[in-house]
Amino acid sequence: MIQSLSTFDAWVTGDSGPAALVIREHLMPVEGYDSAVFPPTFAAGDGFPGGYNIDPPPVRDEPWKLPNVCLIDSVGSQANRIEPIFAEGEYAKLIPQIVVRAGEREINLLEAGHRAGDALVRCSELQEELHRAFEALLSGNAEPLAKIAPTSLVFGVWDSRDTQAKLPRLVSSAIRAFDVRRLTRGAVYIPPVDYAELDVFSEAEKEKAEGSSKSPLAQRGFVHNPASGSHGGVIATGGIRRDATLSLAALQMLKAADADRTIALRRYILGLSFVALTANTSSYLRQGCNLVLDPQRPREFSEVYRDGQRRPANVSHSDAIEFAMAAADGFGKGEGRTVAFEKTRAKADVKKKD
Repeated sequence: MIQSLSTFDAWVTGDSGPAALVIREHLMPVEGYDSAVFPPTFAAGDGFPGGYNIDPPPVRDEPWKLPNVCLIDSVGSQANRIEPIFAEGEYAKLIPQIVVRAGEREINLLEAGHRAGDALVRCSELQEELHRAFEALLSGNAEPLAKIAPTSLVFGVWDSRDTQAKLPRLVSSAIRAFDVRRLTRGAVYIPPVDYAELDVFSEAEKEKAEGSSKSPLAQRGFVHNPASGSHGGVIATGGIRRDATLSLAALQMLKAADADRTIALRRYILGLSFVALTANTSSYLRQGCNLVLDPQRPREFSEVYRDGQRRPANVSHSDAIEFAMAAADGFGKGEGRTVAFEKTRAKADVKKKD
């Protein structure tokens, strides 16, 4: 139980408090330790051939070679899973709910990929207010932005299309697998009928198309289409781990108009960061990737100090919510509202030069 709103003031001021809170969770596939798990696949580019992100890349003639590290869920992806909880249930009471109405759709700011810097909200009724908030941020005052989009202070934001104001992430999380063995799989599609016999195309066209995934007939599902050597997941012989960090050192860089408002601001953002850090988000990441805690390896939750000392942290998720509620009241969270996306603003924005 949180004793008072000032319980963590040493953490928000930097006076003898830790530099960060760190959570390390050991995970495993729901099927068991030696089961395959499917990482995300990435497009080719900048010398990367595409597919799974494994470092160092597998050697062509020795694809099983270890050690290596495989990305299972990136920092950005984890943020996109965690941030939307602030639109749900009791979490929704912690922040102003900003919704943009675009045509028949209503999109919560929490769903916008670039948060407060997204084109959707930049081209809404909030345009001037957000511009002033980012200008204030450049001048060292984060309070106006915290009144509109406080989770942008938690997960980071960059107003790259306007003021260039930028804030780092306070909370970051990523999931990685270690010493992975890469698997492949094969499949074949068999059409339910012989379309050549039905005179949709000739036998010659059928023979030419079968076995070629680039053939229009194969792409449209009219002929046999084998797929061999495609991604079959990985087996993590070195385990799977989620590492999450709340940077208190970065939190201590946030400022408001005066000392009292600065403490109130930092308490508020700390509360939201506590909630985000300790949230138990869905274990289902994608098809073939459903991860749970490893019961043989307990979670590590540590306060990490500037001299390298590590001490056990004892902030539970319920404690985090309790503190965040009190800190939101103490700060005076902004008001939620629904604003309209404006096509004329968007058209004018498109014409602006970088």
